[in-house]
Amino acid sequence: MIRSLSKLPQRVTGQIAVDILSRNMCGQKPQSFEEYFGGKKFIVTGSCTGMGEKITSRLLDLGAFVYTVVEKDKGVNLPNTKQVVCDLSDWEDTYKKMLELGPVHGLVNNAGVAFIESFFDVTKESWNKTLNVNARALVRTSQAVAKNMIDAGIKGSIVNISSTISTRAIPEHTTYCASKGAVNQITRCMAIELGKYGIRTNNVNPTVVLTRMGKIAWSDPKKSGPIMQRIQLGKFAETDDIANAVIYMLSDYSTMVNGTALVVDGGFLAG
Repeated sequence: MIRSLSKLPQRVTGQIAVDILSRNMCGQKPQSFEEYFGGKKFIVTGSCTGMGEKITSRLLDLGAFVYTVVEKDKGVNLPNTKQVVCDLSDWEDTYKKMLELGPVHGLVNNAGVAFIESFFDVTKESWNKTLNVNARALVRTSQAVAKNMIDAGIKGSIVNISSTISTRAIPEHTTYCASKGAVNQITRCMAIELGKYGIRTNNVNPTVVLTRMGKIAWSDPKKSGPIMQRIQLGKFAETDDIANAVIYMLSDYSTMVNGTALVVDGGFLAG
């Protein structure tokens, strides 16, 4: 084989090598994103603003159908979407509504809340709200979606949005750090239990993301400076950066990736 390849033009042998590596690594050559996502169905929670809005937009651009899970009726349904109004802190209603959607090929657990408060100012309300939406709801949506995937024989992908401060604490984020630390462990447990059905579960862990709210929350240099100093690339993440990571994790380019975190932080955790 090697001798035969040596007689072919270099550009031809290069393409053959790429094809062989692709087949060896993934079992078969991955499809283009448009080929993979076209006609498939996905669920995105927290889809009306920020990262969720960008992830939804990217999926639609690639030809997917998206169930957009929102807390309140926005009165707008884009083409190839269906709005699902759901209070994700409601354990029973969340499961019921997600199950009723039927089988999908992927789920993005993006919905989240954050209370900026000192440790001594943490309240029962802020603690419960943060853990309910950021961690507990993730379990409930995933239970329903995974059940539908298994019943339909779909080897799908679940992507949970976590954070770099799930592993590195910062001031005034006790409830948020705790909730995202829980997300990391939930993801690993899901990967272990759902992997036998061909369902992959992974995290995407961003640093500060410049959503509309992110720009407001981190506009003070005194607050953002210590974080920025640890980011070797010298910038915070954009919503496109997170959407790119999520699309990769949902696609068949990541068929051997399960139970891990894709950190999108410009080197924050490396320093």
